[in-house]
Amino acid sequence: MIWVTWRQHRAQLLTTAGFLAVLGLLLLGSAAEARGYVSRYFPEGCPAGFAHCSSPEVAAGLGERYDAVYTLFGWMPLVLPALIGAFWGAPLLGREYERGTHRLAWTQGVPVRRWLTVKLGVLGGAVVAGGLLLSLMVSLWRPVFREGIDSGFGNLGVFNMTGVAPAAWWLYAFALGTFAGALFRRTLPAMALVVAGVAATMFTLFGLSDHYAPPERAVLSGTVVLGDPDARLVAATWVDPAGRAVRDPAGCERGLDTGRSGRNADAWHDCLFARGYSYAVDYHPPERFWRFQWTEAGILVAASVLLGGLTARLVLRRRVR
Repeated sequence: MIWVTWRQHRAQLLTTAGFLAVLGLLLLGSAAEARGYVSRYFPEGCPAGFAHCSSPEVAAGLGERYDAVYTLFGWMPLVLPALIGAFWGAPLLGREYERGTHRLAWTQGVPVRRWLTVKLGVLGGAVVAGGLLLSLMVSLWRPVFREGIDSGFGNLGVFNMTGVAPAAWWLYAFALGTFAGALFRRTLPAMALVVAGVAATMFTLFGLSDHYAPPERAVLSGTVVLGDPDARLVAATWVDPAGRAVRDPAGCERGLDTGRSGRNADAWHDCLFARGYSYAVDYHPPERFWRFQWTEAGILVAASVLLGGLTARLVLRRRVR
């Protein structure tokens, strides 16, 4: 069965492997070229490299120079799982039903339960391996671009491209595609469900992720910027001198806050701080990176197992039809 699985799905396997190879070369080339670019702007004697010696001008230069790479990177957390579900999961059963080959495959010497177990096991394992390889490549690439693509914890897009998250998302998309193929018994409707389902799940977990742990609170005075740029912000509010949270602080001219940007915003903030206001920020510290990674991965793996069970139930009930 393993050999049959390879023969039937080698196109997806080889295409995905080729894509990862090309992506790895792109990341490697951009990182090597960017390291040479930023090295020309290090102060003399800088011992720590780009992360400690870069300037806003260098970060802005990286943003302009590698805008296409950043754009590609920004879409990958959503697009790659959707492609895995659409081209790995959806055709697995949808194509068998469309072509009627399930009647032949499931009446041979290999029982349908074993056929399904091997297919899901081998392809699911390959999907997980591909997601982990992607995570490794991104983790090796990120340090040069750390300031250009923001933090690895506070930025949800970067968060879903590192750690175990890519493997969990790819496995979930594959399981969803397989279930959709068994449900609709057609490939194209299954692909559409996968794309919509992955997008809906991702935005749902974006909203739920703030509740993976109780947030911490920092009360700031003199600034509205949290000191740790890698923290994940949850909420922020002004606190009056009596300790009450207020949505619209009073006592300073609103004209100072035109657009709440630039010098006007700074002047408005300074006025409020001078009157005894403070700024309370709820956030998750970056030390919770792995806690959030395993929490999200656990949710996605549990959903994948559930979808796999539903798929097996559908297939076993329909195996003679």
